[in-house]
Amino acid sequence: MAFCSKCGAQLNENSSFCAACGTPVAASQAVPPPPGVAQTPASAPVYTASAGMSNNVAGLLCYILGIITGIIFLVLEPYKNNRFVRFHAFQSIFFWVACCVIWMIWSWVIAGAFLSGGGLGSFGFLGLTFAFLRLLMFVCWIFLMVKAYGNEEYRLPIIGDLAAKQAGA
Repeated sequence: MAFCSKCGAQLNENSSFCAACGTPVAASQAVPPPPGVAQTPASAPVYTASAGMSNNVAGLLCYILGIITGIIFLVLEPYKNNRFVRFHAFQSIFFWVACCVIWMIWSWVIAGAFLSGGGLGSFGFLGLTFAFLRLLMFVCWIFLMVKAYGNEEYRLPIIGDLAAKQAGA
């Protein structure tokens, strides 16, 4: 009887992949399970309690709720010591702080133009520009999540360097 070297599941004869975890298995790689590990049927999934989340998923989740999830991943025990997750948590926090600052400044510019009697013409142009800025922020947010999920540390021009310094790079 052969067992998968990765998950310990029993392998079917002449199979090239483990039915439980999908790992390619060569004849020389099949090993018996370690002592004390119960044999599981090949179709039963194997879970480990200490596995947690992979780094790329944790990095992606740092961006989901912006500042909130960035702070959460900076204090969660298994991830607060992981440099990759810390980088994305700090970059998420700095990105959303920058977005909020830009949002507030541009809102004041639009309100000032409207109240100073600039008329609806200037308000329409500024409003359209503000809509473009919000779309740009949204696209950047999605882009950062995709890069984090792809195990990449994409650094935004100024914010990325600050995040890397805070994460310990």
